[in-house]
Amino acid sequence: MRREIAEKVQPRIQAARTRLGDVVPLRTPYVVFIDPSSACNFQCTFCPTGDRELIKSTGRYQGRLSLADFEKAVGDIAQFDDKIKALRLYKDGEPLLNKNLPAMIRMARDAGIAECIDTTSNGYLLSGEVGERLAAAGLDRINLSIDGMSEEQFLTFAKSKVDFPSFVANIRDFYTAVAGQVEVVVKTTSEIIGEDLHDKFYDTFGDYCDRIFVENASPCWPDFDVEERMDISITTGLYGNEIVDVQTCPYLFYSISVNSDLSVSACFVDWSRGLDVGTLKERSLKEIWTGPEMQAHRLAHLQGQRSNHAICGNCSQVTHCKADNVDADRDRMLKAISGLPEDSFSAAVAGEYAHVG
Repeated sequence: MRREIAEKVQPRIQAARTRLGDVVPLRTPYVVFIDPSSACNFQCTFCPTGDRELIKSTGRYQGRLSLADFEKAVGDIAQFDDKIKALRLYKDGEPLLNKNLPAMIRMARDAGIAECIDTTSNGYLLSGEVGERLAAAGLDRINLSIDGMSEEQFLTFAKSKVDFPSFVANIRDFYTAVAGQVEVVVKTTSEIIGEDLHDKFYDTFGDYCDRIFVENASPCWPDFDVEERMDISITTGLYGNEIVDVQTCPYLFYSISVNSDLSVSACFVDWSRGLDVGTLKERSLKEIWTGPEMQAHRLAHLQGQRSNHAICGNCSQVTHCKADNVDADRDRMLKAISGLPEDSFSAAVAGEYAHVG
């Protein structure tokens, strides 16, 4: 591997973090996810959205966020006391399926609501022209998930026909258009490309990004068996890290997710909408962030009840994916949360933790 590429081999998830035990409860979330599109052009075996019949069975809205609804979400974020650290324009689907994505980025940038605006894409719809529009709109970073190193691998894992040389050329043209303006992070999964293709992956995409990495597969989706669907066995974490038991989900304390129909999820891995905490059609995001549903989830986790929840108890995002481990600060955080008035907590949500999985 050339030295200039080796220097780019860095994971997309960075370790430098604020210690949540020192700052909760937060008046303003650090991260807000807004999903431009809950649909995807790929049907990946390792992603719930790729199983269209499964998604249909949940009743989940499959479509694009309107520009008017996005404007409502931006206005809600502007109501927070502080600027959020990151606006993540992705969640369940492929953001570039929404033709208004550049306009959304520009709207958020002009509103000054976030320190960083990023998105995640499978890269299929990229081109130099798309890059010019995203860069001009004010995008800070894009994460590209590469789902194969050949037409055959894309067909196997993404269930999509991809002309691989054209795919690589489009990413090259995209990077040429955004270089120096948008950080481009490229990653793939070792179980998809195979260990023998790691070097080829770095050589193929290393010149067209600012950071690049080969991750391990992770069972990050609750109630979605990635090991069975990919026919693999997962024994280490996302970056080869040890899999550890975690009692408290840190994401509840610093992030929240707006779905493409303006429903709000407590967590960004809520693909089935089982962690619904409200809708922007009825309440503001600020009200939901400090509302009784979110507070009840936080309190239950700090009380060590995560494993009792039908969804949270079956989530491996916190155990496998290098999430902040706040268990050591649980007592301190519990005191801060418990000091809120009793009517700040939803009894209905608290009841969900009576489930024994």
